[in-house]
Amino acid sequence: MIHKTLKPFPKDFLWGASTSAYQVEGANLEDGKGPSCQDVKTVPEGTSDLTVCADQYHHYKEDVALMAEMGFKVYRFSISWSRIIPQGTGAVNPKGIEYYNNLIDECLKYDMVPLVTMFHFDMPAALDERGSWSNPESVDWFVNFSRVMFENFGDRVKYWLTINEQNMLTLVGPLIGTLTIPEGTENVIKEIYQQNHHMLVAQAKAMALCHEMLPGAKIGPAPNISLVYAASCKPEDVLAAQNFNAIRNWLYLDMAVYGKYNNLVWAYLEENDATPVFAEGDAEALANGHPDFIGFNYYNTSTVEYSGAEDAAGKAGDQQSGTAIPGVFKPFANPNLPRTEFNWEIDPIGYRNTLREVYSRYRLPIIITENGLGAYDTLTEDGKVHDQYRINYLRIHIEQMRLAISDGVEMMGYCPWSAIDLISTHEGMRKRYGFIYVDRDEFELRTMKRYRKDSFYWYKQVIESNGENLEDLK
Repeated sequence: MIHKTLKPFPKDFLWGASTSAYQVEGANLEDGKGPSCQDVKTVPEGTSDLTVCADQYHHYKEDVALMAEMGFKVYRFSISWSRIIPQGTGAVNPKGIEYYNNLIDECLKYDMVPLVTMFHFDMPAALDERGSWSNPESVDWFVNFSRVMFENFGDRVKYWLTINEQNMLTLVGPLIGTLTIPEGTENVIKEIYQQNHHMLVAQAKAMALCHEMLPGAKIGPAPNISLVYAASCKPEDVLAAQNFNAIRNWLYLDMAVYGKYNNLVWAYLEENDATPVFAEGDAEALANGHPDFIGFNYYNTSTVEYSGAEDAAGKAGDQQSGTAIPGVFKPFANPNLPRTEFNWEIDPIGYRNTLREVYSRYRLPIIITENGLGAYDTLTEDGKVHDQYRINYLRIHIEQMRLAISDGVEMMGYCPWSAIDLISTHEGMRKRYGFIYVDRDEFELRTMKRYRKDSFYWYKQVIESNGENLEDLK
């Protein structure tokens, strides 16, 4: 659809950016914080551990001031479960409460909306040892953690996100370092989707609890949504695309919005003797979730083709590529899309496609909780970072977002990844996403000084103009 006139971004549009606690805070065992699964995992060879990260724990005032200088209307960050409740259950850590109170108040000082992610890949290690999401008690663990957050921060936090990229926890959990498979498990698919079920119930109960405790607040999910294309117009390739769309995307949004399992996914689970066990009250809890909006992370689309039963199962892909499932789908490299230097496809039109499809299916306001370009940034001798490649990436996605708005999609905000350089999930510090450069490399901490990249100044003018001025810097 070609529009003769584009609709503007809404006047109250929430421009900002995102981080997560375990990737940006550092101070991983300071002030009473317990270890999370991220602190005890074996990091990929050649990448930094998570002891210091960008050290936002000690630099939060400086970092929030820089975000305010850019003009942020919102800052999306996560709360570390083990910083608040070191053992995952039981005693609350007052120093953890104090830190997040200070961070929230610092945001509000600049009229910046705190958008809080409740769980971002960092199960407390003590709960990991008790089975993590494999344990049916994990539902109650998470609801208790939610209650502690709502009690302590709900007077000021009005926007909440439940579980970051739950679909990636399910599909590529070992890559992220978050999936615990009990020893001796015979049906791994059944185990994985039972864990996923516990997360779905926990999310639904957290949403209901939020509405009960904080009637003025809004809450929604935050999966990684990536529209799946068929590799060709062959009918069997279209079936494969429908299969992977259901497994990758619609399972999570159908459940969040409607409280029901997607029928294609349920058929896949039945075929593999992997349907989850419902505890008493689960069905009612799932039906009572009711998100107020949809948050999702978008980096690129996926493309798949038909897979016969004789095809071999695929190895686990990264967070954006699918893993072949015989008889269901297999990934296909899209020849029409360029790739980043980290080999992720770039598909800005696919961003518009995804927004249109999500809004058409669910008719809820959308906030983008991640979108960005990871790259090898270089700090020049005069303290500059010329990241025109990031500006180009963000521009073409913002352009497509405005086209989606003109298509009638109700957009409420845009929080690209990331506000500041941080430790990438499995590629360390060298893969930088931020508007703000942190002077450290993989293992040498250097000065930890903050530098404004070219994209910092460019995004500032985008926000000042409410998305009207996307031109290069003069």
